[in-house]
Amino acid sequence: MTAPPPAPPHDPLLNVPNALSLARIPLAVVVFTCTVHAAWFAALATFAVACVTDWLDGWWARRYGPLSLIGRALDPLTDKVLVCGAFVYLIPVPLSGIVPWMVVVVVSRELVVTGVRGIVEATGQKFGADWFGKLKMGLQCAVLIGVYLILGLRGCAGAAGALAVLEPAQDALVWAMILATIGSGLQYLVKAVRLLK
Repeated sequence: MTAPPPAPPHDPLLNVPNALSLARIPLAVVVFTCTVHAAWFAALATFAVACVTDWLDGWWARRYGPLSLIGRALDPLTDKVLVCGAFVYLIPVPLSGIVPWMVVVVVSRELVVTGVRGIVEATGQKFGADWFGKLKMGLQCAVLIGVYLILGLRGCAGAAGALAVLEPAQDALVWAMILATIGSGLQYLVKAVRLLK
């Protein structure tokens, strides 16, 4: 596989990976609107499309380029808008299983890591996502997909059997997500301390 082309001296804002990242903002607005109006399957479909853009922008940048500084900042930023916003909008939804303290954990972790990343990268060192952060993101997306799916199925006749299986699995997934969110945040803090030393 050929190496992606190097980024130009002044990173362009408009390229395919950045456009895919930016697409998550309007998609997030659609997800939030669907949540307010209890359109669960529409929220599920839109969120799934947003998740695909998250995978696709990274794949495109690695395969075809450019691997830009703007892209490295824009990708996690739009992820946070999508995921944190979705969790916030689900707090008042009955039977969503999302309670305020969980959202505080998720949002606080993202804010702390973003701030620490800025401090470290201001020293000229790279501080990108690692496997633990990607696992955290994957679990957060899986939890949200599960929430929208279960809420949608609750309005469907004959879905009791599926819900009996999905709901316990969703509970376990939520706790795995919380642990990964906390664990990855602590890992980033330890890594930052080592780099700053």
